Amino acid sequence: MKLPIRVEVNGDWRELEVDTRTILAEMLREQLRLTGVHIGCATGNCGTCTVFLDGKTVKSCCILAADVDGQSVTTVESLADSPDNLHPIQQAFVDHQGLQCGFCTPGMIMSTMALLRSNEDPTDEEIRQAIAGNLCRCTGYEMIVESIRAAAQASSSSVGDA
Repeated sequence: MKLPIRVEVNGDWRELEVDTRTILAEMLREQLRLTGVHIGCATGNCGTCTVFLDGKTVKSCCILAADVDGQSVTTVESLADSPDNLHPIQQAFVDHQGLQCGFCTPGMIMSTMALLRSNEDPTDEEIRQAIAGNLCRCTGYEMIVESIRAAAQASSSSVGDA
């Protein structure tokens, strides 16, 4: 069964028809072509599908698309103006090698955004706690923590934008 929904995605209101069984991550990827939202485990354990729903981080593989009717979704695609003008968090991940294969990176960046909105100068322990719901199989996390620490040192006014 399909339902009509109206959802704000990255600042633009969209009207869609979604199957009642479709998860938010699939809607974002397949209907809106926002492929920065990755689906890793589809059980909410890995965090690769992390997005903001009404300003709070959620794992979009655990939410039905039909349930976001009238709400606001923000994905990693909203952060950079262009590939040449990355958001400070994205740039910090590039500069400090906080990514390798890149599969977990969008979820890590969204979790980092949430952390830095509430804590502009987190300790390493607070950083590790903030990304505890995001799994990475490549980096061992040290370079991710370094990237987040560097992002925290970037202009706090630009870190809160998105």
